[in-house]
Amino acid sequence: MSQQIQQELDVDQFTLGLVGPDQEWAGTVADGGTVRTHTPAGCWGPMITPSFRGGHEVTRPIRVENAEVGDALVVRIKDVSVTSIATSTGSMAERDEAFGDDPFIDHRCPECGTEWPDTVVEGTGEDSIRCAECGANASSFGFEYGYTVVFDEDRTVGLTVGAEGANQLAENADENMALPENSRQHPILLYKPDEIPGTIGHLAPFIGNIGTTPAVEFPDSHNAGDFGQFLIGADHDWGITDESELEARTDGHMDSNDVRPGATLICPVRVDGGGLYVGDLHANQGDGELSLHTTDVSGTTELEVEVIKDVEMDGPLLLPNESDLPDIAKPYTDDERETANTLAAQYGVDTVSDAMPLQIIGSGATVNEATDNAFDRAGSLFDMTEGEVRARCTFTGGVEIARLPGVVQLSMLVPTEILEDVGLASVVREQYGL
Repeated sequence: MSQQIQQELDVDQFTLGLVGPDQEWAGTVADGGTVRTHTPAGCWGPMITPSFRGGHEVTRPIRVENAEVGDALVVRIKDVSVTSIATSTGSMAERDEAFGDDPFIDHRCPECGTEWPDTVVEGTGEDSIRCAECGANASSFGFEYGYTVVFDEDRTVGLTVGAEGANQLAENADENMALPENSRQHPILLYKPDEIPGTIGHLAPFIGNIGTTPAVEFPDSHNAGDFGQFLIGADHDWGITDESELEARTDGHMDSNDVRPGATLICPVRVDGGGLYVGDLHANQGDGELSLHTTDVSGTTELEVEVIKDVEMDGPLLLPNESDLPDIAKPYTDDERETANTLAAQYGVDTVSDAMPLQIIGSGATVNEATDNAFDRAGSLFDMTEGEVRARCTFTGGVEIARLPGVVQLSMLVPTEILEDVGLASVVREQYGL
């Protein structure tokens, strides 16, 4: 554990797919300091690498000066840059013989039975990941429908390629994925899928898995209420008895495409030091991540961190870029306030409440359960009944799907006096220039 507090901290060490209080610290950054990372690609690389205990390869946890249990960690996303020149993705097919209860966690060699086997690469294609002990194809996953995307130099446009291009990229897969030196995953470009060639995609990079360390250990991909369902009753080291044990999660695995440069994330602190971690960068993604996977890439991030003392939160909050807010959840204009005051005088309303935008992250087994979770979190944080939360979100907000089956962003214009009471008003004002 590093005791040296750094104003600027560069992180280049990663976990084998776990987040929790027993992970080795990456270092300590000052309250108000800057964190920089260069992270490996998220889902597909770790998914096809059987030594991983989770579906991502995220940074070791970062200790933040002054962060204590019961505080909140403000994470301002200053930059996200893609370093991969290509990636492969699509919808997945599971190889049942290569895992026990969960293909993301419970890996075993289908021939020799070695758990979380070390593997070597032999050639390219979906049979290229081989058990180092017996030589069998040891990967838990293949593609049901897959494609390979190459990016332009500025990382603003992606183009799907055919068999020739996919083969070319697979031959130098590590370099083309730009895996950092300390990464331990196999690059998914090895699989060389080649569906829908010639399709153009708009790129808009963001961070898929970012948050604070939970007080109990979770596979990093399952630190959310939807993926976490697969832990219930599972017969592996991270199996849990019932859904109540998922309340320890911190919902770092959000896959919200609004977690991009310019946004601010506010996370609950569940372990002293906060334990911020970062990973699973995406080059782009439509709302809902409908294939369950998207364009996973290596890339760099720059984050500014700040501690807010004594903010009791059940889950993360998001302050997206104003352009990403629903229209009715955007900050009021001066003209709107003036119009509202005129109506108030006309209809005998004594006080016109000012309000500012905020999104509550909710997660659960389904979108409906995730929304109920967001209602509960908002009600607890703002001391509102569910009826009031529903009313305010209907009139001044809405719900958006971050990921199917169950991560949502619940938008609300929250009365300013309430934000003052819970200690969040200054962060929201700074985000939206109010």
